[in-house]
Amino acid sequence: MSATARTDDYVVFCNGVRALADLDLLKYRRRQMERRVRSFAVRRGHHALVPYLKMLRGDAHALDEFLDRVTINVSSLWRNPEQWELLQRRVVPELAGNGELRAWSAGCSYGAEPYTLAAISRLAAPDATASILGTDLDRRAIERARRGEFTHEDVRDAPPAALERFFEPAGHHWRPAAELRGTVRFEVGDLLQLRPPHAAYDLVLCRNTAIYFTDEVRDALHARLAASVRPGGVLVVGATERVGTAERIGLEFIAPFTYRKA
Repeated sequence: MSATARTDDYVVFCNGVRALADLDLLKYRRRQMERRVRSFAVRRGHHALVPYLKMLRGDAHALDEFLDRVTINVSSLWRNPEQWELLQRRVVPELAGNGELRAWSAGCSYGAEPYTLAAISRLAAPDATASILGTDLDRRAIERARRGEFTHEDVRDAPPAALERFFEPAGHHWRPAAELRGTVRFEVGDLLQLRPPHAAYDLVLCRNTAIYFTDEVRDALHARLAASVRPGGVLVVGATERVGTAERIGLEFIAPFTYRKA
């Protein structure tokens, strides 16, 4: 199959998925996403995408299975510990100085990041009231986040003392304690479509998510995220990411992966 035919095949498939599931795969980096899509289709017995799309239209279970594959849910408690150390030592105490912390975990997967932030907030600003929103486009991940289930692999980076204080063993899982559950809520939401309230948050985390989008989509997302941060608030991106348009959208670089809203 020629490169042109493959591209057309892929575009037709992506448009079909958008109509089926309101998920626009064309906004993701093509090389990564197309490889993911085609390899999964082949494993399900479809070497061409148009017949696979036809099958997805008639099989809700197969569509759910496909969405599980293309939705990237890689997470863990205290993932990238150096980021959490900076948040606990410097960022959260400053932002919660007035006794309140309003935070948004954008692209939260199954909840490890919001619950880690909740624990960090209790440690760094114990007298402050934290309100943390976690959003993700994958409703299955959000359902798991609401249940608060973390495997032993999910807790591998958690400091032992914090894990013991804020989480409880429950069979093969760890569950957040009541004091964390009371500070976190979850909603289904697609970052590419959400229009968050202006200046609504002291702290916004969007880590290891924008790297999957095209440059244009990523920059537009960063602008919306920056607009949702109040003046003096902070936006945190992934440990391998940066905001290339920071100055233009009113952000000041203050530490690796960390930006303050002017």
